[in-house]
Formats: sequence, structure tokens, C-alpha cells
Amino acid sequence: MNLFILIPLTILIYMTIMFLLALVLKDNSIVDIAWGVGFIISSLIAFFYEPFHTTRHIIVTVLILLWGLRLAIHIFFRNKGKSEDFRYKNWRKKWGKNWVLRSFIEVFLQQGIFMFIIVYPVIIINKSIETYLTPFDYIGIVIWLIGFIFETVGDVQLRNFITFPKNKGKIMDKGLWHYTRHPNYFGESLMWWGIFLLSLSVKDGIYCIFSPIVITVLLTKISGIPLLEKKYAGNPDFEAYKKRTSAFIPWFSKQ
Repeated sequence: MNLFILIPLTILIYMTIMFLLALVLKDNSIVDIAWGVGFIISSLIAFFYEPFHTTRHIIVTVLILLWGLRLAIHIFFRNKGKSEDFRYKNWRKKWGKNWVLRSFIEVFLQQGIFMFIIVYPVIIINKSIETYLTPFDYIGIVIWLIGFIFETVGDVQLRNFITFPKNKGKIMDKGLWHYTRHPNYFGESLMWWGIFLLSLSVKDGIYCIFSPIVITVLLTKISGIPLLEKKYAGNPDFEAYKKRTSAFIPWFSKQ
């Protein structure tokens, strides 16, 4: 079976299983944990499907494993013991009697489609036969590492901040959060731009450009920043933070 059939089919089965589990648990938040794991599964299939492995194949697979595993573990412990995320709670109420079908289509199936689009460069790289690393590979690895640092450090800083009861109700604006309101989202986007750069070293890699574009648009315009910041809209401290701090790309504070 062709990888471009096998991986979408695997993602469909995987996300359907996650949807059924969410129904049992009555918690659609598990899709956030499933996100990173889905990329791990897709990348491992792409890697082991091909009998011939290059250094680039190994590098991109390891990078995806590091990112996906860290993200899944982080979200698991972040959500442990908590009720369903506010986003899914709101949709559950808004969708009413149609929430089961709409949850499957608009949460799980939709994320599965985006997963396949975003993981596309990993498939292309694993199907390639080019063996020598190029400057694009080295630059891509550096870009990926910078993104990984932003996402990891940003998550750790936020977790440490909310751990202290005295910070309840306050807005995190220290560390990386002083330069961007969403260092973790910026880091995730940057990592996929790094993966795209690795794909430029192989045939047809240029066509993978839609992968980092899609994840960046999702994070900045659709499911990331807009949904999260809507929760804090009207909060005086957040509004002040919003005025002085870059939304996405790190930059110096205006104050």
C-alpha cells in the first residue's frame, strides 16, 4: 500500500479510536494529547515502511519523536485531574444535540486532516533517496532546535508560574513570555519550518511549503491564539499585556 494511502488511513483509524475514547471519558480534551502521538505514529510508519534509510530519514524521525513525545507528556500532566478544557466545554454546549457528530467531524476528523497535511514533509523525506546532507539540512536542524527550546522553555515557565497560588488570576509576562504572548506556539511553528527546510534537500521538497504555512495559520488565526486570547478578553491586565507584547514573533516589549 502506498504511504499516501496508508498514513491517512492510519490517522483516520487512530482519530476514530480517540473519539470513541473521548465519548467514554466525556472529555474531548484528549485530542490535544492525541495530536503529538499521531505525528509519532505517522512518522514511524513513514520511516519503517521504506527499506532504505539515510541520515536525513533518521534525523527527521528523531526530531518528530522528540517533539511529539514531549508535547503529549506535557499536555497529559497539564490536564491530569482537571475537567474538560474550556474550548471543548463551550462547543459541547453550543452544539447541543449535534455535539457527538460535530465533535467527530470538527474536532477529531478535522485535526486528523490537518495532521496529514502537516506531516507531509516527513513522508516526502522518508521516501527520498538523496544521501548527502546539504546546508538546508543544517539550517533546518538549527531552526528546529530554536523552536523546540521556545516551546519547551515557554511551557516550563508557564507551568512554574501557575504552580504558585499567589499568581492565581495574574498574567504571565516573565521569561520568554515577556517577548511574545505565545512562545510555545511560536516554537511549534518554527519547528515545522525547520522540518520544511530539511525537505528542501530532497526531490519535490519545495511542495512541502504548505505544511509550515498551515500550522502557522492554525496557531495564529484559527485554533491557537484566537481561542486562547478570547478567554482573557476584557481582563485589564491581559489587555495591557496585549498592547505591550508581540502576539507571536518574539520582540522587545513596548514598555
